[in-house]
Amino acid sequence: MAQIIDGKAVAAKVRETVRVETEALKEKGITPGLAVVIVGDDPASRTYVNNKKKACAQAGIYSEEYALPASTTQAELMELVEKLNAKKDINGILVQSPLPEGLDETAVVEAIAPEKDVDAFHPSNVGRIMIGNFHFLPCTPAGVIELLKSVGVEISGKNCVVIGRSNIVGKPMAMLLLHENGTVTICHSKTRNLKEICRQADILIAAVGRRRFVTADMVKPGAAVIDVGINRDENGKLCGDVDFAEVEKIASCITPVPGGVGPMTIAMLLRNTITAAKLQNGVET
Repeated sequence: MAQIIDGKAVAAKVRETVRVETEALKEKGITPGLAVVIVGDDPASRTYVNNKKKACAQAGIYSEEYALPASTTQAELMELVEKLNAKKDINGILVQSPLPEGLDETAVVEAIAPEKDVDAFHPSNVGRIMIGNFHFLPCTPAGVIELLKSVGVEISGKNCVVIGRSNIVGKPMAMLLLHENGTVTICHSKTRNLKEICRQADILIAAVGRRRFVTADMVKPGAAVIDVGINRDENGKLCGDVDFAEVEKIASCITPVPGGVGPMTIAMLLRNTITAAKLQNGVET
């Protein structure tokens, strides 16, 4: 049976480190600040935002929430982003996605000052990740790397397969594995021989958004399996992209859903906020 990677425990360690760093910054007269913008009333988005606010409070990070109605115009949202760019007490800006229909998410991301882009979605930060000269890492992929290291998985020289090519997870995940000297294959909806490719993976990362998509016959015995997916099963219960019950029997380690990657995303957001506060105040990172 596979070792279960406890995302809650690993995230708690990261958050404690952030709390200690926050205290050290406050002693220098610097209080890290994060602004979270939510547009509309998407229930999942509201849950995420509440969790982020709670995590900030526990870490000692100052946070502001801007809850805008679904009727908010593009101009109004852009005006708010510009206002937050100029606010000295705000080091990080996060605009919760998805935005309501009719709003241009790409334009909003590009309007955020790169030094305050704690999601690491701005093209400038994406480019920095590509060349390996980055300040911030996208929260979910960075969390995955932390989870692998927490159980002693060696990435260097390993065959790493990422299922999914989104800008939020799949593509940056591949780059981070490459920076760790993994040999990386990205699979997607047009990939041929998906099962055979996955079975060669020493490290298999599923970020496809389809419940129990990864079955036991797709997994090499002894592989490390990371499940980024958050789906609902036929009973409305949370589940991932991996058939956990079957894959657990043959993998060396595996993340559960919930309690795996999810807690890490917020922990890494806090870390990025601290990094932003340091950079903007000339403190060595």
